[in-house]
Amino acid sequence: MYETILFPTDGSDHAARVAEHAIDVAETREATLHVLSVVDDRAFLVLDDDRIEHVRKDLRSNALEATDEAATRATDAGLEVETAVDTGNPAECIVDYAATNDVDLIVMGTSGDEYETNVVGSVSQRVVRTAPVPVTTIGPGI
Repeated sequence: MYETILFPTDGSDHAARVAEHAIDVAETREATLHVLSVVDDRAFLVLDDDRIEHVRKDLRSNALEATDEAATRATDAGLEVETAVDTGNPAECIVDYAATNDVDLIVMGTSGDEYETNVVGSVSQRVVRTAPVPVTTIGPGI
């Protein structure tokens, strides 16, 4: 049923805990794990033009580090892994990646019930509403 699992990561401590769940599901199902990190380009809207390229490089470097870390953990567990870094609106990029790569399940973290985050809506909420496949969310208390 689940042959291709997508784990979107932002490199946070919580994402590292979510990776354990994604890896466990992939191991159990003998699935390929796709690890995706998205550089949120909406952050560039408020930056001076001369700072955009520097910030873009830093964020891309962080995204590559996050995918590499999760991929290493997954390959150490014996999984087949594919990694990707994208730029754009994180929720849209995650859903697009899932559709384009025939993903069967998305396993991702959620901020839970944090007022500051949920005022504008979290990435995980948007993914759950628009994903073409099931989404398993792992809250911050896990």
